[in-house]
Order: sequence, then C-alpha cells, then structure tokens
Amino acid sequence: MPAQHILGISAFYHDSAAALVSDGVIVAAAQEERFTRVRHDAAFPSRAIEFALKKAGITASQLSHVVFYDKPFRKFDRILETYLSFAPRGVASFRQALPVWLKEKLHLPREIRKNLAGYEGNLVFTEHHQAHAASAFFPSPFERAAVITCDGVGEWATTTWGEGIGNRLRLRQTISFPHSLGLLYSAFTYFTGFKVNSGEYKLMGLAPYGRPIYADLIRDKLIDLKADGSFRLDMDYFTYCDQLTMTGDKFAGLFGGPARKPESSITQREMDLAASIQQVTEEITLRMARHVHAQTGHAALCLAGGVALNCVANGRLLRESPFEKIWIQPAAGDAGAALGAALFVWHELLERPRPTTGEDAQRGSLLGPSYANDDIGAALDRVGARYHRMDDEPALLERVAGLLAENKVVGWFHGAMEFGPRALGSRSVIGDPRSPDMQATMNLKIKMRESFRPFAPCVLKDEAPKIFDVPDGYESPYMLMVAPIRDEHRRKLTPEEEAAMREPDLLKRVNVVRSNLPSITHVDYSARLQTVDERHGRFHRLMKAFHRQTGCPVVINTSFNIRGEPIVNTPEQAFTCFLHTGMDVLVVENHVLLKSEQDQKLSPENAEAYMSSFSLD
Repeated sequence: MPAQHILGISAFYHDSAAALVSDGVIVAAAQEERFTRVRHDAAFPSRAIEFALKKAGITASQLSHVVFYDKPFRKFDRILETYLSFAPRGVASFRQALPVWLKEKLHLPREIRKNLAGYEGNLVFTEHHQAHAASAFFPSPFERAAVITCDGVGEWATTTWGEGIGNRLRLRQTISFPHSLGLLYSAFTYFTGFKVNSGEYKLMGLAPYGRPIYADLIRDKLIDLKADGSFRLDMDYFTYCDQLTMTGDKFAGLFGGPARKPESSITQREMDLAASIQQVTEEITLRMARHVHAQTGHAALCLAGGVALNCVANGRLLRESPFEKIWIQPAAGDAGAALGAALFVWHELLERPRPTTGEDAQRGSLLGPSYANDDIGAALDRVGARYHRMDDEPALLERVAGLLAENKVVGWFHGAMEFGPRALGSRSVIGDPRSPDMQATMNLKIKMRESFRPFAPCVLKDEAPKIFDVPDGYESPYMLMVAPIRDEHRRKLTPEEEAAMREPDLLKRVNVVRSNLPSITHVDYSARLQTVDERHGRFHRLMKAFHRQTGCPVVINTSFNIRGEPIVNTPEQAFTCFLHTGMDVLVVENHVLLKSEQDQKLSPENAEAYMSSFSLD
C-alpha cells in the first residue's frame, strides 16, 4: 500500500507554516517566515510547502490529504457577528479586514489548489483548537493525558480543555470570544508599548523587574475569575472587538495614563503592569489545571496555543499543579497548528493507531531544512567568506569549545532548522554564561535589542539538577520551562547592588551580577532553561567538550538573528548576520569562520542598512 502523505497548513493570521506527516511520522515542518524573511509572515506558506515536499521526495500529486488548521467560514461568522454587535463603531476595522476575506480567506479551497498544482484530493478543515489540541497530545509521550489549549482566538474558542487517550482526542469545555486570556495578555502587551503577537515574551521578561501592584485591580475591574479557571472579561475596558487597538480611554484611566509609546523609555509603571498581568495569568492557568485534573484524573498534561509559550507560567504549573508530567508543543502558536491538523487527520479521521514509547514524537523539533557541507562551502565561496573546513568532528568541537572559553561569541549553524520560535542548538548564537558582560554584549552588539531581555541557558541534562532547582531526570528539551538557580550558585548582593536593584533605571538592574552564571540569571534568579541530551546531536557533543575544558555544563543560547529578523535559514543568511553584528566566530557545519580573517570591511552605513531591513518586533 502506498504511503499516506498528509500536508497540514496554517496561514492568513500570523506565523504561517506547513507540516508533512507520512504514515504517522513527522517528516518536515517549517514556518514561512524562515524562507520569506518576513517576521511572523501570515502569507500562504508556499515556500514552506515546497521545502516539505522536497524533503519527503514527493510531489503535490502524491499527497493523500491536505488539511487547513481552522474553519474559515465559522471564523468569518464570528467576525461579522462581532462587527454587527458593535456597529457603527467598528467600521474602520471592518473595512480593513473585509478585502482580504473577500479575496483570499473565504476562497481557501481555490487558494490551496492554486498553490498546490497537481493535487486533486479532498481538502479537510479542522477546528482551530482541535488542531492545537492535536499538536499537543498526539506527539506527546503519553498514552493518556489531559489537554489544555489557550490562545487569542480561533473561530470562536479562546480556551479549551479535554483529554486524549490512545489515538482519540475529545475536547469537553470551551471559553468563547471575546473572553480570552491570550487577548487579555496581548492588551497589556499593547498598553506597555510592545507589538501584539510578537512582544508578549518581552512582557514576560519584563515582569520580574516590577511589583504586582495592579493585580488586584485587574481581578476587580477587568476579569471575573471563577474557581475552575473560567472567566469573563469586562469588555468596557477593551477595544479589540471594534477598533484597530487593544485598549481605550477607560483602560488608560484605570492604569494612570495613556499607553506607552513604542521604543520610548520603559518606566516603573510598565514593569509593574508586566508583573501584575503575569501574576494573574499564572493564577488563571493554575486554576484551570487544578480543575482539569479533578475532572479527568490524568497524571499528565499537554499544552498548546500561544499562551503555552509563557514559560514562567509553565514552570509554576509543573511545580504547583497536581499534574506529575507536562508536555508542551514546541511550536505552540499557530505554526504548530499546521502539524496538529495533519496529525488529527492521521489519528482521528483515518483512525490510525498511536503507539507510545515513552519518548515524544517531535524529533527534537529539528524538522526544518539542513545543508550538506559541499553546498555550504560553495555558498560561502560565492559570498567571499574566508573559512577553515574541519572534517574531524572532535577537533572541530575542541576548537569551538576553546573559543567559547576565550569569551568569544559563536554563531552555531548545524543540522535541521528548529520548528517553533525557540533556537534549540541548530540556529543559535552561543557564549560563555560565566561572563558578566555576555548578556549586554549579546543584547546590544548582536541582537540589537532591549537590554533587559534575559538569555536562556542550555545545560547538559544530567548536570541540570546541580545548577538549577529541578529534580533528577528533569527534562526541558524545548526551552518552555523556567526554573530557579540553586542557592549555592547565587551571589549575596552588596549594599550598593541592593540599592541599584531599587533604581528605576533598568540598565543599572541588569548589570547587577546575581550568580556565578550571570549572563543567564534573570533578576529574580530564574532561568528559561533547555536541557540538552543525545537528541541534540553535535550541539550536545559541543557542550560536553566545553564542560571538559571549563568544568561548566552550561552555555548561553539565543536565536541566530537580530531583532526583527526571522531565525537564519541558509548559510548565506548566517554569514550576513555574522558579518553585520558583533559575533566573533561562525560555525556552519564543518566550516569555521573567524571575524578577524574576513576580507569584507563593513561601513556603518552597510550595517545600518542591514539592521533597518527588518521591522522592529
């Protein structure tokens, strides 16, 4: 019997993606932004589809099913009903939304077939939160588990919970639009001057600098929160139903003035607002989890939807909820729903079994493009790069580990690109976390981003309990959990440092050294860690080499890009980013490049042109 190839697609909102599942095995998955170089690209994922088909060695005509991640007519019904409910106030917003619906979104079968020449099979449309739930449960290592999905909004649903058993998934309860935890968090993202659907992680990173002094106000005025985690929002404070903004005058009056202007100075108010909404979000998710555990009795929990990327809340769920184990879809947002849609067809519609082995089926989420060494060499030659090819892997790893130990910043490009928003050691910029200057160096000279933003540590899995307050055997391979640094690695602050921590100036707080791994220790002694083991291949072996040389089992890790740029996909993109930033070393598979040896002399104008070619996130 020929293989069953199922293509899942998400598109037309944000983070468009394609995923290919062949006979139940995840073969390929990638976001469209990585190919078009447009951050959070919402366009139809033509290039991601082209990549997935090429990786599988098939054409569109060989696909057995194509599935889209939501039901467009049901979503349009929600939009129309919402505009009619608020008419005439929503006229401007409606006028902006209507053309794209009339041109593309209501004609998805036509758009899909136009972009998939040769495919003549049926088209399947899942519900949005079905796709999220499928992406959470079906790749998980659990035979049975509770499932919670939470995001801004799908068709009507904003939050669902249910359970998965074997190859079956059942959603049992829903919270509907306009009542949305994702949109509540995005309202504060907007109000504190960050970009909706992009800056939520900045709000989370800012929260430890603030005090949750507005949390009671949020509970009293904005949200009616029940013991089971269900809630309703007071829509008098929000404008996302009928305007092109998230909040209006009444919201501003509640919090002492208008929204912060993007790129302006961050004040104590923004820090306190971030701390407050983060505390409320954690409380809601904990209540949900306790209720769902009581209803299902399952020991394991699976999460997806954009809110599942809140790794601080995830850490609290693992520590404080009744669930013994938690698995989160690495591409928890809309991109991952493309994968969930494909898996939904395989297990639910085709009724194919789902064997569990105790390991997840996500394959490390290393599901994107990879490049052969000869092709890399040719690409580097075309751009005039100077490099050393090192085909002896142990020698290569010892060399790079030594450069890291010399406090060099290394761009690391190896294997298949990650699927999801996190760099997991395939398209990463790495450094020595023991350096007190590394956080500032990476933020300002490489990432070109806000100085308060923390960096994540990668730690060898077996060494994690020695550095972080986590149990033996702890796993966080997808960088979706926060854990505290152990007490013995923390520094006691001097009186002068204690005073600096009370300063309104964020930069003064950032520069206070709080542990013997200062570059990965956040202001509250937390860290968003990734545990690294054999599934991470050469990156794992590099970390072991660094551990042997230095005694340190941790490296600092951030995604290989500058602010506003999608993570690099090709060797040429990696070289361009390396050349235009403060990176010292670039490693592309077996090719080692030193900045000091490059011929290109970049002018400030060229560097500025590169940085300005990407919109700020």
